[in-house]
Amino acid sequence: MSDQIKHECGIAMIKLLKPLEFYIEKYGRWDYGLQKMYLMLEKQHNRGQDGAGIAGLKKGVKPGEKYFFRQRSNGSNPISEIFDTIYDDAKKLGFDKPGEFDYTFLRQKLPYASDIYLGHVRYGTYGLYNIEHVHPVMRSNNWRSRNLVLAGNFNLTNVNDIFGSLLDIGQHPTDFSDTVTILENVGHFLDEEVESQFRKYRKKGFAKKEISPLIEENLEVAEVLRNASKRWDGGYAMAGMLGHGDAFVIRDPWGIRPVFYYIDDEVIVVASERPVIQTVFNLKTDQIKELQPGYGLIAKSSGETKVEMIREPGPEKKCSFERIYFSRGTDKSIYRERKKLGEQLTSRVLEVINYDLGNTVFSYIPNTAESAFYGLIKGLEDYLREHNVKLIREKGNELSDQELEMILSSRPRIEKLAVKDAKLRTFITEDKSREDLVGHVYDVTYGVIRRGIDSMVVLDDSIVRGTTLKKSIVGILDRLDPRKIVIVSSSPQIRYPDCYGIDMTKMGDFIAFRAAIELLKTNGMENKLAEVYEKALKENRKPMNEIVNVVKEIYNPFSADEISTQIAHMLKLPVINAELEIIYQSIEGLHEACPGHLGDWYFTGDYPTPGGNKVVNQSFINYMEKKDTRAY
Repeated sequence: MSDQIKHECGIAMIKLLKPLEFYIEKYGRWDYGLQKMYLMLEKQHNRGQDGAGIAGLKKGVKPGEKYFFRQRSNGSNPISEIFDTIYDDAKKLGFDKPGEFDYTFLRQKLPYASDIYLGHVRYGTYGLYNIEHVHPVMRSNNWRSRNLVLAGNFNLTNVNDIFGSLLDIGQHPTDFSDTVTILENVGHFLDEEVESQFRKYRKKGFAKKEISPLIEENLEVAEVLRNASKRWDGGYAMAGMLGHGDAFVIRDPWGIRPVFYYIDDEVIVVASERPVIQTVFNLKTDQIKELQPGYGLIAKSSGETKVEMIREPGPEKKCSFERIYFSRGTDKSIYRERKKLGEQLTSRVLEVINYDLGNTVFSYIPNTAESAFYGLIKGLEDYLREHNVKLIREKGNELSDQELEMILSSRPRIEKLAVKDAKLRTFITEDKSREDLVGHVYDVTYGVIRRGIDSMVVLDDSIVRGTTLKKSIVGILDRLDPRKIVIVSSSPQIRYPDCYGIDMTKMGDFIAFRAAIELLKTNGMENKLAEVYEKALKENRKPMNEIVNVVKEIYNPFSADEISTQIAHMLKLPVINAELEIIYQSIEGLHEACPGHLGDWYFTGDYPTPGGNKVVNQSFINYMEKKDTRAY
């Protein structure tokens, strides 16, 4: 994605099912679980770089001894900073090298010689980047079963309503954020479950001291999650652990956010992405399971594990952006789907270049578009093969050896046209100067384009704002004096905000939306803006379940091709000499390439939850009222 956006979060959890001695004897190290957690976080750093955290839990410690440990960082390299601190402490205690250690002494002295690890990488929402909002977040209590640690990959559209429900029951939260609100929301129902269990055993005549272990053994974690999540509207994958050793992970009913897990007789492992578990634990793809939408994985302290329905699953709307861009491309299915996305564009690319492969150079930018580029090249090679077979059959013996050699050696011309330089320092704060710097983020490879003769086709995985294309990429490509520049997006036009975990919330940021506005103005339909604005205000006064997305009316008068043409016009600065065309993936092509991930609301406006419709209307209202703020 040439326009960098922050997105998603990543969760990781490891529950060790054997005593520490087992891992020391089998793997030769006390930090087996800790090392695995480090690798799982590093292999999910693509999901967020604003902060990272890890929490460890020791089971069975004596009263008065600490059993929860947490390390977080919002520094420039947060994962390394966390583990450097942890291992520096181990070094000071003399546990940095293999050796013969007394197990009891080692476990007592080393904080992260733990039984359960919960890790997280994140990006900041609500403008909150300080350390207090880095996951995991904790809720403390002297009853072990009431201690809660939570980490998640989520955004809810109705955090205000959930916050209000906390006020209605008499709470007085000390902070307002989605994370803290959900922590307190789950914590409230955890308290209720513990109190219910306490009353039950008290009636049976058990002494207070006897009741605590009974509560821990019989606490219904799934019921806590059912009660807490009843009002959640949004996409979420949340993992947590309780002070006595129970752990859990839950997924939203529409499957918007991903969760995968693996269980054997040594470990229970959870992560946001399948290849993370596969690589770190050296597993085959089919050994790792996907947690189904609406379900929870509940792991009791004893090691007993169940997968239970928490919320009635809705129509599956798994995030298609996970497949296009966000998730690691090393997943077998994702790699194939990204290649298919590129291959789907073959016929449209050929039409735009008039099937003139001999005078066209193909490339891609940025690196995340590589898999889709392979798919596009495959499609072009398939076309060339069919074309050449037909040509040989038609001309037969009339072909000279030289002509036959040319036909057999023909292939798409592939070059590395644009190269991203190291990140430039933004030490100049004045806006115009910043814009000048953006133009130098990429550099160009000289000598591969025949000036005035060759066209170039450059594949991007998505175009959000168009800022980098306009101020950098198109300009540097034009330095090579091509006849035509074709920018191809392997995803459809991004038209609507996301409210389920991706940092795309403002209508005015989207180049497709701005193009539609320009087309309305050009065609004398500017009154449509005020009309839709009034409708959006009216819709958002309705009950949540009745709200519809009226912003679709902005796009309805125009075809996708008309909007693409307008985008090309907007991206072409006066100094650009080459002809510029923009090609986008179709919605049909997206669904054909990624049939298992039909969550396409940012392209179609078809939100899986009622809160999504409210958010998109509010985002348009904010645009019309010139409010530069989030819509939820």
